[in-house]
Amino acid sequence: MTHATQSKSRKKSESPAVDPRFDWRRIAYTVLASRALDELEEATNRNRGGVPREHVVLYQFSARGHDVGQSILGSLVKHPHDGVGAYYRSRPLLLALGLPMDDALGSPLGRAGGFSDGRDIGVVCNLPGRAGPTVLPMAGDVGSQYTPAAGWAQAALHHRDVLEDASWTGSMAVALGGEASVATNGFWSALTMATTLQLPMLFYIEDNGLGISVKGEMQTPGGNIAKNLASFGNLFVRDGDGCDPAEAAALIAECVDHVRGGAGPALVHLTVPRLSSHSGPDNQKGYRTEREIAADTARDPLPRLRAHLVPALLSEAEWGALESEVARDVDAALQAARARPVPDAAGVKRFVFAEPPRDGDVATFGGLTAEERAALGGTDVPATEGDVVRLAEAVRRTLASELAANPKLVVFGEDVGKKGGVHLVTEGLQKKFGPRRVFDTSLSEEGIIGRAVGMAVSGLMPVAEIQFRKYADPAHEQLNNTGTMRWRTANRFAAPMVVRMPGGFGKDVGDPWHSLSGEVTWAHALGWQVAMPSNAADAVGLLRTAMRSPNPTIFFEHRSLLMTSDGSARYPGDDYVLPFGRANRLREGDGITVVTWGAMVHRAVDAADGFPGDVDLLDLRTIMPWDRAAVLDSVRRTGRCLIVHEDTMTAGFGAEIAAVLAREAFWHLDAPIERLAVDDVPMPYHEVLLQAVLPDADRIADRIAALLAT
Repeated sequence: MTHATQSKSRKKSESPAVDPRFDWRRIAYTVLASRALDELEEATNRNRGGVPREHVVLYQFSARGHDVGQSILGSLVKHPHDGVGAYYRSRPLLLALGLPMDDALGSPLGRAGGFSDGRDIGVVCNLPGRAGPTVLPMAGDVGSQYTPAAGWAQAALHHRDVLEDASWTGSMAVALGGEASVATNGFWSALTMATTLQLPMLFYIEDNGLGISVKGEMQTPGGNIAKNLASFGNLFVRDGDGCDPAEAAALIAECVDHVRGGAGPALVHLTVPRLSSHSGPDNQKGYRTEREIAADTARDPLPRLRAHLVPALLSEAEWGALESEVARDVDAALQAARARPVPDAAGVKRFVFAEPPRDGDVATFGGLTAEERAALGGTDVPATEGDVVRLAEAVRRTLASELAANPKLVVFGEDVGKKGGVHLVTEGLQKKFGPRRVFDTSLSEEGIIGRAVGMAVSGLMPVAEIQFRKYADPAHEQLNNTGTMRWRTANRFAAPMVVRMPGGFGKDVGDPWHSLSGEVTWAHALGWQVAMPSNAADAVGLLRTAMRSPNPTIFFEHRSLLMTSDGSARYPGDDYVLPFGRANRLREGDGITVVTWGAMVHRAVDAADGFPGDVDLLDLRTIMPWDRAAVLDSVRRTGRCLIVHEDTMTAGFGAEIAAVLAREAFWHLDAPIERLAVDDVPMPYHEVLLQAVLPDADRIADRIAALLAT
């Protein structure tokens, strides 16, 4: 018999005893505080008239109706290594976990300090777990909280079992979401991860019957995700009324005990009312009837919480005293929040990337510590006695070297385990280091990157593979959120990782799906480093630097270089690190500067060799950051510049370089800056079509000759 059936069989006249396992006074305090904050903000959001400008809440979401269940849950999330993936209506949980009320009020006002220093909307919270649970940085997009939480859950097992850190024993991840969010890619990917890997993860789904205005039946067949998942393998499911504090507490506790006991993931689905509009700008009366609104009002869980506790646990006087205590605390928090200054605009450009700390900077939560990175050592001087290797072997050796040197490093992606990757780059690594260090994932790029986020924030160094550049598209949301994490949280959080991403044309073949380059996307994705090595030696140095970096990195492995001996070079050693933003001068000349990167480097070398002494050829090696100084110095000397790249012409990264040169080297130019790139079409399949759009050595040479003649 399901719990839902058991609940219905209970006589309505029964008054369940107050469960002594819970700190009900603290739960009631949290609910009353959350309710007071919501009501205060609902009266002062930007859509209300007559509110002084400095007191206006810029963006507001109410959790009224959701607050009792979340406060109960929060009372059980207290392991120092618990991780929480939450969403914009999760403030009651945050309050239960220790979010200061002046932060809870100050951040929606956009004030300085708090969890974003005015950089993010005030309902997108975070909480570094320095003395308690960690709330992963929340995001404004729906469903993106699930896979990072699953990554945290898998990381907990790595910390406990691989790193043998017993302090992680019994920890879990919790993912909160509204019922509408279970329609997202993130939910299903996280559910697959949790159930196939038996992760210590709790899915907490609060169902108010609406996704803004869309009824639940349009989000989930039958309108109840718990019923749909009743037969889902390896998932413990409970379903009940989130307005009944006794029932909600029993269900939540049952699921938490299941997860903490090592029995695998659990999902609890609780129905709750929505006692307000979706958000401040929303007017629910446009899509809800008065009867529907009244029915939800009648289900308010706060009066039921009071009835559950008074007089069984608290007297009328004690409840009144609790209300007075909350009112005093909320008023003090409001005054403190309003007294905070506005953020300092002079600092708004800080923390896109890691930077040397200044006085007053907070310590960053996530990634390897500075001491751990420093202990790995390294030199930017390559060894000269290494054997000649192709790019794939260079990457494989570097991964193996770092797996041996850094027990916190994990390598994963589709087919990277027993198969060794579709390009065989990870061949043999699982056999050598085991399936906990090198492992396969389900076919979900959202899941691969989201998993990496949770792992990185927990202190691991994830190296994730996306099989082909085009396949990164489903993970774009997670990739963008990763890049902006440090900035959004004002340096409180970061998720350093490496995303290995093969792409570009193959050996005499291309197609629109496997041959995309599109590197400018990641140069434009704030917070990401982007490496595009043209040879095996550079691949070693850049990859090792990326795996020891405090910033996330896109590491682009060109398919042509993986499939051919182009780019072969001497292995520069297991200590070689190559700083980002350092171009390589491959040919020296005084007549023209040629700037390129990736597989185009080899075609440019062939072209440049036809003009000895004329071509100053620079391989950028990384495009974020790129070596502006080297390019500017060369162009100021030669007076001419040709930029060659594989990405399409319009808005390709060559346009960025050209714009910088036009501004900062204009008076040194003897000819217009030229670009040679793929025509603005997808990469074609047949060789004849591919060669028609792809720059080759002859085309590069022709353009060099034309510019030298001007």
